[in-house]
Amino acid sequence: MVGCETTGGLPGAGARAPMLAAIEQEVPGNYFIGRRYYKKDYKFWGYVRQPRQPWADSQLVMLNENKKLAPDREAWDFGFDNGHEYRLEGRFSGEKVYEPASNGFYPEFVLTGIQLLNKQPGPIFKTPEALNPERRIIAEPY
Repeated sequence: MVGCETTGGLPGAGARAPMLAAIEQEVPGNYFIGRRYYKKDYKFWGYVRQPRQPWADSQLVMLNENKKLAPDREAWDFGFDNGHEYRLEGRFSGEKVYEPASNGFYPEFVLTGIQLLNKQPGPIFKTPEALNPERRIIAEPY
């Protein structure tokens, strides 16, 4: 099958092809791409990667919102943007932040600007169930 040959046979790879092509077209620069990953009981924000990097190289982050609020916090509608993709301005502080529900430490991203890119971007998880805010399992992008 041609689809499997070009994508390595990953589950859902055909649906991901447009997203992978879009990543290749991203302009390099001093910004990041973020994918909101909302879980009801967790306090992390989502996955962040550099332009042109695959989602497998992204990091699950805690946001420092001292300079700029995330859209859902600004709107007081937590998680409304689950799965949305953003262009992020900011930097990794080099610090790790403890997240009690997962008992894990995540890199801190200091947010200074945010722009919505896509409300329904291509999948980055093996299963759509990964975006269920009630599901307590933390999915990793592929």
